[in-house]
Amino acid sequence: MTDIPAKKKRIFSGVQPSGILTLGNYIGALRNFVALQNSGEYDCIYPVMDLHALTVRQDPPTLRRRCLETMAVFIACGLDPEKNILFCQSHVPAHSELSWILSCFTYVGELQRMTQFKDKSQRHADNINAGLLTYPVLMAADILLYQTDLVPIGADQKQHLEIARDIAIRMNNVYGELFVVPDAYFGKTGTRVMSLTDPTRKMSKSDEPASYIAILDKPEDIRRKLRRAVTDSEGEVRYDRESKPGVTNLLDILSAMGGEDKEALVTRFAGKGYGALKDETADAVIAALTPVREKYDQVLADKAYLEGVLRSGAERAAVLAEKTLRKVHKKLGLAPYKL
Repeated sequence: MTDIPAKKKRIFSGVQPSGILTLGNYIGALRNFVALQNSGEYDCIYPVMDLHALTVRQDPPTLRRRCLETMAVFIACGLDPEKNILFCQSHVPAHSELSWILSCFTYVGELQRMTQFKDKSQRHADNINAGLLTYPVLMAADILLYQTDLVPIGADQKQHLEIARDIAIRMNNVYGELFVVPDAYFGKTGTRVMSLTDPTRKMSKSDEPASYIAILDKPEDIRRKLRRAVTDSEGEVRYDRESKPGVTNLLDILSAMGGEDKEALVTRFAGKGYGALKDETADAVIAALTPVREKYDQVLADKAYLEGVLRSGAERAAVLAEKTLRKVHKKLGLAPYKL
């Protein structure tokens, strides 16, 4: 008797088409996406989350271009469209439909307590739109639509996964097993990359360019930014996040890019000063990102190929999404698709 292969767990994670993906995105997300793909243990779904980007006013041609550019970065980093489902969120209308349904089972108080809503409301006081409030519901729909088992997250995304789990459990309790209740997945290389100008804060594309390294930065720009990275006046290479956040950030980056243990790096750089640490960190980052940038240029130049990837990915995603949506319609008593 032939053994039936065990069903692979499904992983879902996406990236907004910001136009600027940073070294933090590469180390904390994209590189881990590739590792999950290559493990052969999971079915992976990685969309470009263009609907989420609409909570901030967007220039339409720019947003359209950035969706293609973000997908080109995905592929340049090593994501294979044949091994993963890669698509644009807006190309699968089921995301929006399920979001509405889930919003009817989500309490306003839950959404108002979300840290991201509070933060973004303060930063965008002139545009506190309903999308900012219901953002977590759409994110829950993204996850639950594909019966996701695992969601790779960072510490700042725990709340969003928790509300997705709460909604799934709430609806399962009423209607039976509608959704898989997703769990968090924490990657093995979960280094949190900090700002180069203020190493007490997470590296962010919304800050000044000197504070972050973009995945598509040129080698000379990477080296210049790292040489100017904030450290301290002590001159001692030591790993201490509290008293030496700048030096610790450089050690984290070098360890993540080169694979060398941080304690070993501290020993090796003893007495060498910060200049040597910054130069070697720049060498490691440039070595990793130069092939990505070169591949990106090749992929982006083939618009027909990129559009084909998005079309094929959306078709594959829609099959899975439709299966969940039909189940939800039936359980909730909505009129059947076929009379």
